[in-house]
Amino acid sequence: MELKHAKQLKGTISIPGDKSISHRAIMFGAISEGTTEITNFLQGADCLSTISCFQKMGISIENTNDHVIVHGKGLHGLTAPTELLDVGNSGTTTRLISGILAGQSFSSTLNGDASIQKRPMKRILAPLSSMGADVKSVKSNDCAPLSFSPAKLHGISYESPVASAQVKSCILLAGLYADAPTSVTEPVLSRNHTELMLSAFGAKITSENTTASILPEPKLHGLSIEVPGDISSAAYFIAAGLLVPDSEILIRNVGINPTRDGILKAAYAMGGQIEKLNERTVSGELVCDLLVTYSHLKGTTIGGELIPTLIDEIPMIAVVAAFAEGTTIIKDAAELKVKESNRIDTVTENLKRMGADVTPTEDGMIIHGNRDSLHEADFESYLDHRIAMSFAVAALALPENCHMKDTECVNISYPTFYKDLTGLID
Repeated sequence: MELKHAKQLKGTISIPGDKSISHRAIMFGAISEGTTEITNFLQGADCLSTISCFQKMGISIENTNDHVIVHGKGLHGLTAPTELLDVGNSGTTTRLISGILAGQSFSSTLNGDASIQKRPMKRILAPLSSMGADVKSVKSNDCAPLSFSPAKLHGISYESPVASAQVKSCILLAGLYADAPTSVTEPVLSRNHTELMLSAFGAKITSENTTASILPEPKLHGLSIEVPGDISSAAYFIAAGLLVPDSEILIRNVGINPTRDGILKAAYAMGGQIEKLNERTVSGELVCDLLVTYSHLKGTTIGGELIPTLIDEIPMIAVVAAFAEGTTIIKDAAELKVKESNRIDTVTENLKRMGADVTPTEDGMIIHGNRDSLHEADFESYLDHRIAMSFAVAALALPENCHMKDTECVNISYPTFYKDLTGLID
């Protein structure tokens, strides 16, 4: 696919629904009593995998454009699937649904694509097993496929070695089916959509510092949920507006949950001009419009507690750093190695193709920015949606058009990405 160079970007864009929140709305609606109505649902492949899994467990789900209606059957209303639960490429589906499956009175097996079969699941298998769950890695390699058999779950207090919303959510969801309270303590607070949304559905959930706790056997009730725009998707347009000269982009309806807004903090630290407009709360989540203006950027250091708030945006931040003046250090981000691709390796490789001075490290990378040394390139997507979108943005700011193979992987999270991006070229 040819990736266009742009002299200027102008316009207004509305970002598709948040992927994390879309997943959770389906799952929590399915195990609640009554109807859950979801608007601005993300129609990406990952979220459609979540819908499919719950339909296979007897949940009626109506899906029309961005409006989804889930007819929940309560905490114990799921029925045994007659076939494999296919999670596709979705790590969120895999890890969160595992917490629910662990507490069921029936057996089930889930599996996904080649990428999912390589992603680490010991991080959920260990705490679920300590709760008494009968869950196994079918190939005994701590990866999918995973099989679940009925078991009585016990409440635990778990100290997670990683700051991961997927791990935290898995354990809290299993805690709904346990015989006593369950808590998860993280080294650093990860995104908190599960805590906010489960509480709204009626769960007895509390948060203190980096510990979230839940009581078992709540009565969950259906809700109306408006999904805010996904800040992870907005990140590409934020970067595009900052990088392409004379650009100004208004990005509407962006979720700015404080556990997710690290991309904004990083951009501000680099000198980015981003104005928050029309701040409001929608379905319990902070939302605003973002006005992004072309900026002269400088290098910065990104690490520590900031990392969990921008882990999915690091490929895009690394691209921005290559255009910025000075050195950017990304550290404490070893989690990048176990995403859809090893993002330390794949980002480094593509940055080098465009002439960037980048050195990979064990937990991140060091980028010496210099816009004048950068040139057009033939990029690889590595079948990773965030790599594909990040380097499509890089192409906008490079001197000539670029090319990339296997670009359709963006359908996982943002099916209309290329159309929306090229629509801003002035």
